[in-house]
Parts: sequence; structure tokens; C-alpha cells
Amino acid sequence: MSAKVRKVAGREEMAANYAFGPQDDDAIIKHRLLTRTTTTRGEPPLKKLQKKFISFALEVEKGADNYSDSERLYKAFLQEINTFETPLLKSKAVVDANIREKESFHVLQEELHQQISQAQADIEDLKKQLERSKIERQHKEECEAIRKLIAQQPPRSETQKTISNLEKEIATLEAENTAGIRLLELRKKQFFLLLHVVDELQNTIEDEQKSLMDELRTMMEEQKNSIEEASGGGSEAMSVD
Repeated sequence: MSAKVRKVAGREEMAANYAFGPQDDDAIIKHRLLTRTTTTRGEPPLKKLQKKFISFALEVEKGADNYSDSERLYKAFLQEINTFETPLLKSKAVVDANIREKESFHVLQEELHQQISQAQADIEDLKKQLERSKIERQHKEECEAIRKLIAQQPPRSETQKTISNLEKEIATLEAENTAGIRLLELRKKQFFLLLHVVDELQNTIEDEQKSLMDELRTMMEEQKNSIEEASGGGSEAMSVD
């Protein structure tokens, strides 16, 4: 219990270090995908696309005499649109793949729950079989007591034959009891293995969530640097104008 408390406290301390809360994650990721400002190297693609469009629009407004320049800027603008669109399509493909992976995980998780439920039902059945085996063993002991009483009675040949039959029945019951106990132990081991697998999956999910939080923090720092560089670049452009 103390380990769980420390784990929760550690998550709270980690969340307190972020400038944005978990509820802002989707909006931030969506903005970065749309603007393609996930890195600090070079000029943001959206800003380059904006410059291409402005250059083309200004050239068109000059008149029909500069048709070749307008066509050249128009082709450059289309090329920039294609360059901007390709990463978006790749991101969409990654998102679709993640959704399919998530659905597959839910299916696997449901199968594990079903297997656990089936294992629990098997254990209950084995418990009932064990109870029946105990009752059969008790009957065997009662039969043994009866056999002793019969042994005191003549004739010996018939008594010996009865004893042999009872011994065979006792051996059969013992074999069935031993098989039932082995089967019960096997089911217990299978159930504990399923519980171990579920625990490993939970630990894996927690590690992936922690890794995702670290990546998000890195992306936020990169966005902050990009915003600062973009702000600095905008101020220089204004001063030049």
C-alpha cells in the first residue's frame, strides 16, 4: 500500500512540473500537427506556406504583364502546399494505426478477462470435484470398515473375492483422487500465470504513459523555444519594415 501511495505522489509531483494540464494535451498536439512546429530547426512550414501565398498574391495584383512570374510563384506555392500536406497525411496514418492498435489491445484485454473468468470457473469446478473426492474417500474408509467385518465371516473364498473387489475399487478411487489433485494444481498454476501476465501488462501501460508524459514535456519545451524564436523573428521583421 505504501508503494502505491509513493507512486501516486510521484505522479502528482511530475504533473505539477508541467506548464499545461493533461486537459490541454489534445489541443497542443492538434495545434502542433496543424502548424508543423514540432521542431526548432528552420522556419515553421506554415510560415513558409504563408510567405509563398503572400508573394503569389502580391505578384498577381501587379497586373497581367508579369504572367510568367505569377505562374512561377503559383507553382512554388503549390509545391509548398504539397510539402506541407505530406507530413499531415503521414500523421493521420500514424493516428489511424494507433487507433487500430488500441482497439486490438481492448480485444486482447477482453480475451484475458474471459480467460480469467473461465479459469476461476474451472477452479470452482475442481473444488467441487475435490469435495466429491473427499466424500468418495470417506466412502472408501467406510467400505474398509465393512470389509473388516466381512472378513470375520465365513466362507474364506467368498470373503477373499469380496476383499479383492473392494481393493480394486479403492485403488480406482485413489487414482481418481490423485488425478483430481494434479488437475487442480495445474489449474492453479495456469490461473497464477494469467494474473502475472495481467500485472505485466499493467506495468507496461504505466511505463508507456510515463514515457508519453516525458515526450510531451520535451515537445512543450520545443514549442516554447519555437514561439520565442518566432517572436524574435517577428520583431526583427517589423523593425525592418
